[in-house]
Amino acid sequence: MQTSVIHFLDNEGVDYRLLPHSKPAKTIEEAAKERGVAPEQMVKSILLRDMSGFHVLACVPGPAQVDPTKVRAMFGCRRMTCANAADVEKITGLVIGTVAPIGLKQPLPLIFDHSIKAHERVNISSGDRMAGIELETDDLLLLCDPMFADICR
Repeated sequence: MQTSVIHFLDNEGVDYRLLPHSKPAKTIEEAAKERGVAPEQMVKSILLRDMSGFHVLACVPGPAQVDPTKVRAMFGCRRMTCANAADVEKITGLVIGTVAPIGLKQPLPLIFDHSIKAHERVNISSGDRMAGIELETDDLLLLCDPMFADICR
């Protein structure tokens, strides 16, 4: 399997574990079950867009929901919503359900909820619906260098 996410990790020399799925996961719970991990260890990446076309990638633990109002306040935007599927693919180079905070088509502002740091290892998307990636949380944070804030509902 070769995706932009895996390619990025290989180029950076980061240790990771590929966790293949037996079927594509449609929810965080399904993905966690396929990977044999707790949903809280999953990092969900949500692309948000303001009215001017400004995009930011917000990352929260799997079961949590991003609060666009909190993210909007950080960037001084008037309104912020989840990007549509076409926007997600155009901006990230990945389809909805496969977006990770690394291996993106273009650099984006990244904001992580503080609670992601609660686990030693986390799971991100591999860029493909048929596998996930487990890596050290510290490695992910070094690669992403995100802003941190309370962005969960």
